[in-house]
Amino acid sequence: MTPAGTAAEWPRRVASVLAEPSRLRLLFQPIVDLQRGVVAGYETLARFSEPDGRPSRVPPDQWFAAAGAQGVGARLEGLVVRRCLDLLRTVPPNCFLTVNVSPHLLTDPELAGALLAVPDLAPLVLELTEHQDVTDLDPLIDLRDRLRSRGALLAVDDAGSGYSGLQQIAAIKPQLVKLDRAIVNGVDGDEVKLALTELLGEFAGRIDAWLLAEGIEAWSEVEALLRLGVPLGQGWLFGRPGPAWPRLDPGTAAPLRFRSARARLVEHVASLVEEVPVEGGPAGGVVPGGQTGLRVDPGGRPQALLLPRRRGDDDPGHRIAPVSLRVPVFAGVREVARRAAARPEHSRFDPIVCVDDVGVAVGVVRVERLLLRLAAGG
Repeated sequence: MTPAGTAAEWPRRVASVLAEPSRLRLLFQPIVDLQRGVVAGYETLARFSEPDGRPSRVPPDQWFAAAGAQGVGARLEGLVVRRCLDLLRTVPPNCFLTVNVSPHLLTDPELAGALLAVPDLAPLVLELTEHQDVTDLDPLIDLRDRLRSRGALLAVDDAGSGYSGLQQIAAIKPQLVKLDRAIVNGVDGDEVKLALTELLGEFAGRIDAWLLAEGIEAWSEVEALLRLGVPLGQGWLFGRPGPAWPRLDPGTAAPLRFRSARARLVEHVASLVEEVPVEGGPAGGVVPGGQTGLRVDPGGRPQALLLPRRRGDDDPGHRIAPVSLRVPVFAGVREVARRAAARPEHSRFDPIVCVDDVGVAVGVVRVERLLLRLAAGG
C-alpha cells in the first residue's frame, strides 16, 4: 500500500529515482559473529532522495511498496541489486553481503536476469523479506538452485512471526534464518522468547541454516543469545548503518569476546576437524576408493559427501550423500552435536562438513569423535 495522503506524489517520486539512480544511496549495517567478536557480513539498506534532492524522510519500505503498486517493483529492487553486484569484489575478506528482495519478484526477468548474468555471485546473500504468499514455489526453488550454483546464498527474515513464514522457510531451505526483532527485544527476561529462540535454532539446524538475531540493542540480550548458541547478531549495539564498510568498534568487540568466552561451555569444533581428500575444486583432485571425501565446486564449497560403500558391496567406489549439516569452524561442540542429532535418521551419523567464513570446505567432523568429546566432559 502507498502511504495515505501522498498517493498522487508517488509516481513522480519513484520515476525520479528510476530516471536518476544517484537518488538511491546504499548504507551497510554490520552483522557480527557473536562467538568471535568480528564482523561476518553486512546488510544492504536503501535510502532515497526526493525529486528536489532532499533526503527522503519516508521509510524505504514505503518506497518499495509504492513502486510495487505502480508495477515497477522489480525495476526498483533491480536497481539496488545491480548496485550490490558492482560492490561484490570490494566486500572485505571473509564477509558476506545481504540484499533484500521480494520473493514474488525474484523470478522476474529484471532481477533474475541481472543475477544470472554474473558467473560468481559469492559472497552475496539474497534476503527474502516480504511476507506475501507465493502461490507457486517451484519457479523460485528452481531459481534458488541456479543461484546457489553460482555461489549465492538465500536468507529469510522475521522467522517466528507466523506459521506461513515457517512453511515458506521449510520449502525454500535458506542458509540463513533471521530471528524476528520482536523476539530478540528483551529475550533475556522472557521465558517464552527464550523458548522460541531455542526452538527456531533447532529448526534452523534441521534445514542446515544459521540463525541470525536482528535488532540487538542490549548486552543482556547478547548474553542470552550466546547461551542459546545463536551464531550471528545484528543491531545498533554493534553499529548503525554507514558507508561501505563499517568496522566493529574495538570498544564493542572486546566486551563481546569476553562474554563469548564466558558463555562458551566447550571448545570450538575446529579441534575435531579431520582433513579428507577432495574431488573437484581449484586443484581438481580425486578421492581414492574406500576413503571418506568431499565433492566441492570450483570455489571449494561443499556439494556432496563421498562415503565408502557399505560392508558387503563389491563396488570399491563411493556412496554419494548430500551434505546434511555444515558448520563454521568456530561453532561450539555442544551446538554442533545438537544440530547433528536433529538430522533425519538416515543421515544422522554422516560426517559433518566444516567450512570457513565464506563457505569453503576445510574438512569433516565424524560423529564418533563428537560423542567422545562430549563423553569426556566437553
